[in-house]
Amino acid sequence: MIGRTHRMRCTRWLGPLGPLGPLGSLGPLRSLAGAALAALAGLALAACAKAPMATADLVLSGGKIVTLDAGRPEVTALAARGGRIAALGSDAEIARWIGPSTRVVELEGRLATPGLIEGHGHFSGIGQAAMVLSLGPLPDWEAIVAAVAAAARQTPAGEWIVGRGWHQEKWTSPPSPAIEGFPVHDALSAAVPDHPVMLIHASGHAAFANARALEAAGIDAATPDPPGGEILRDASGRATGLLRESAEDLVAAALDRALVERPAERREADARHALELADREVLAKGITTFHDAGSSYETVDRLAAMVDEGKLGVRLWVMVRDSVANHAANLARYRRSADGGRLAVRAIKVSLDGALGSRGAWLLEPYSDLPGSTGLATTDPAEVRELARLALEHDYQLCVHAIGDRANRVTLDIFEETLGALPDGKAKRWRVEHAQHLHADEIPRFAALGAVASMQGIHCTSDAPFVVPRLGARRAEEGAYVWRKLADAGAVIVNGTDAPVEDVDPIASFHATVTRQLPDGTRFYPDQVLSRLEALATYTRNAAWAAFEEADKGTLEVGKLADLTVFDRDLLTIPEEEILATRVAYTIVGGEVRYEKPHP
Repeated sequence: MIGRTHRMRCTRWLGPLGPLGPLGSLGPLRSLAGAALAALAGLALAACAKAPMATADLVLSGGKIVTLDAGRPEVTALAARGGRIAALGSDAEIARWIGPSTRVVELEGRLATPGLIEGHGHFSGIGQAAMVLSLGPLPDWEAIVAAVAAAARQTPAGEWIVGRGWHQEKWTSPPSPAIEGFPVHDALSAAVPDHPVMLIHASGHAAFANARALEAAGIDAATPDPPGGEILRDASGRATGLLRESAEDLVAAALDRALVERPAERREADARHALELADREVLAKGITTFHDAGSSYETVDRLAAMVDEGKLGVRLWVMVRDSVANHAANLARYRRSADGGRLAVRAIKVSLDGALGSRGAWLLEPYSDLPGSTGLATTDPAEVRELARLALEHDYQLCVHAIGDRANRVTLDIFEETLGALPDGKAKRWRVEHAQHLHADEIPRFAALGAVASMQGIHCTSDAPFVVPRLGARRAEEGAYVWRKLADAGAVIVNGTDAPVEDVDPIASFHATVTRQLPDGTRFYPDQVLSRLEALATYTRNAAWAAFEEADKGTLEVGKLADLTVFDRDLLTIPEEEILATRVAYTIVGGEVRYEKPHP
């Protein structure tokens, strides 16, 4: 804010000479001197008015800049200096900020908005997913087995093969044989007998293992289900290979043991490479701030080091995920607000249940397509209560993964128990991550408790084909992805993608939020859409508020961070059918262009 600084310098110089300064109390004997000095002050003010304006580092001009600031909702140009917004206005008003070293971006009518904020994703997971087999595009189980076998031919025997992204409900044909719609490991084990294989479900809440991986994890017919998890078995009790919720940790631990044998330098290089890949991906998708939904203290240390080294371009707001004991030992010394910087650590993440697709979401009533199950509580509610106590003690936000209606009810109960007696309890901005399926009684409780509904628009349309089979039509209509009901009840809604569960692309999630349209053209309870401006707010103003960062982000105002996303077409006015064709033209963080769409 150089303009403001310049004016403040003039004010400081003139202050003692004005009517409220020391000379103002000297009486009539000094009146002539006072008049002369007042005249001098007037000349000085005129000089200040004519003083040359400082130039901007970056100017955007000739566009439609939507600020989401009610006082000035739209301008055509913007100037940034020192990483912050110095001026907003017309092209003519901002032209005087242009100097020899100013970078000028001619928007040519394109839409610019406050920088998009990914409200819930897994930052390191995005990079890790790019370093393993991508299974999402494959049409069925047979194709997945073939892809893993091909990878095995290029991998030394005994080394692990890892893939991610499969979802049995999205295959073009069901596997055979199958149990609960999931394949059994026989075909995979026969095709890849010499490599342990772990294939992570798209949701991250289940995994599939071949015989070699099951053996490495010590899983056999006698292995009990771990707390909060399930080893899916056939009629004889044999493990099928499907590991639900915490059961996948058994195989993940075996994989970790193998990775630990690698040289420390390689492990660190791989971890950093994953973060660099994630940074590159999110910036290319228009994200300027990323809410990381659960990293260990070790990862936080790595992020902090890379931020200090200038290796990451996106801003990060991190939820720490660890044991109660580790939180008690570390929360006080790790807490940091971004304060305009690149890294904030001020939230705790815990998962109370699993995912709907893997039937791990914790429900009040049994699954319609699996009447013997109501899902899983993946964390003991008593542990969540202890984390709530720690969050309050150390002034952290508590962010609870809750997908099923029972998980959401228990989460809100814990919020109410912990915050209800506090005069500022609603101001703590604790968050429910996902809030996908709610009982009608819980919808008004979000606003009443000040709980943020951190949802993901893309989950609605991605999950829609199996929501009604899982829940039945009544429960689906009542509380599945009820954006409109929550908004009308006064809840603050934050958007995102849960990447790498879904692509981090905000345009797809925006489209889902404003249309709820499936690929086949049908619409999933379309009465629950948000308007386009509301949807934009969930990706900007609301997300900044949900992280206690509204003073710096979320709207475009003088003095705030110069974080912007520029699109190649106007998302707010184009026909619905063009939204998904929209691309990010520029991603600007702190007044620096961090991504520019390649020219054709």
